[in-house]
Amino acid sequence: MHSAVIDVEPETVCAGGGATAPAHPGHPEGPVSAEVERIVPALVETLLDNREELLSVLTRVATRQAAVDEFFRSLRALSGAPWELLRNSPGKLGRLATFLPSNNLLYSYVLFGVVPSLYTDEVRMRPSARVAPAAMAVHDIIGPRVRAAVGGRFEMAPVSQREFLDACAHSDAVVFTGQPDNAGTVAARIPHDALFLGFGSGPNPVVVGPEADLDTACRSVLAARLYNSGQDCLCTDIVFVHRSVARELTTRLADALSAVRVGDRREADTLVAPLVYPDAVEGAAEFLAGHQEFVVRGGRADLARNIVEPSLLHLPWRPGFHPPEFFSPVVLTMEYDDPRLIEQWLRSPEETARGMYVQVFGEPALRGPRIGTSVVCDGRVTFDVEDGNRPFGGYGPRAGHVRRGGAVTARPLLLSAEAGRRARS
Repeated sequence: MHSAVIDVEPETVCAGGGATAPAHPGHPEGPVSAEVERIVPALVETLLDNREELLSVLTRVATRQAAVDEFFRSLRALSGAPWELLRNSPGKLGRLATFLPSNNLLYSYVLFGVVPSLYTDEVRMRPSARVAPAAMAVHDIIGPRVRAAVGGRFEMAPVSQREFLDACAHSDAVVFTGQPDNAGTVAARIPHDALFLGFGSGPNPVVVGPEADLDTACRSVLAARLYNSGQDCLCTDIVFVHRSVARELTTRLADALSAVRVGDRREADTLVAPLVYPDAVEGAAEFLAGHQEFVVRGGRADLARNIVEPSLLHLPWRPGFHPPEFFSPVVLTMEYDDPRLIEQWLRSPEETARGMYVQVFGEPALRGPRIGTSVVCDGRVTFDVEDGNRPFGGYGPRAGHVRRGGAVTARPLLLSAEAGRRARS
């Protein structure tokens, strides 16, 4: 494995909670090529022409509501590609190898495959084994048009991880979206000067302070927790609620959860469906069983049907508690009475390692642009600030980091921005 120097990059400009790429004065940003201006509208048209077919594939692993949202996020990211390339001037990459995640099949395909193909000679993607048939179906719909448009190699194959590591060993850049503990093993296989982008996850806490509008806070918490039945790395895993509003907020949340429809993920009004990952059901069931005294609403899991009941738990302040990634519709609130406690929690070694976003409502003592390694989203949730054409995540090394030349830097990630840095170095 390459020797590594771990660094946390200084704060970049933050607009409303979204981290943006730092400016590069002295490096002129050239015009986007006429080829890109021709290709992108054609690919956007491909998505639009195949909308229902794509949604049919996406709802194999996502609720209809989440799939529609993902479709439009994909359209936006693809439409924004000329702006992204103009801003970052990524130069030309020879080969990109991408480990695709097991969710957001279309969106990740666009972010880590289609957009990079505009400045890469060869793109090779490996779908997650959990969802390989659905991921390959997305590729079958879009892939031929991308190959024809970009004129380069654009491939996806459900090969073994060992076989795909051989492709990584000859790549200029590797995007890894698997478990953070496996990132080092993959990075050790790539050339010393290649780019390695490791995308992880974090707890993305919500803070509901004494000055919060509780209607807004309740809607925001549910939006940040129940997206695709909770199966997204942007979903929040813990909600810190000030003692003065804790009783009212938990009452509102319990009432709202009691009205959540659990059903077929293909139906438009289904908010929670059977989970795609059996281990997520098992993990939720184990957590619920071990914390029954804190259950306010729900609290049951059906392992046979892969269903976790929309559940609310309310815990007293526990400074040493660090929530798991639920990947299920479990809303966990924890009461606090001093915002300095939350700052200390965010700066703990555990949360410094996995800091992504912290979403703040009505707590003026917690201000951005970041606390510890977590980017502050003021009055907005992660799904509001996430933008496929801008760097993603926070500054926790387990949440996201880039490796090149033996150095490891934790910061929000965007491949074109990192490729632009590499071209200018």
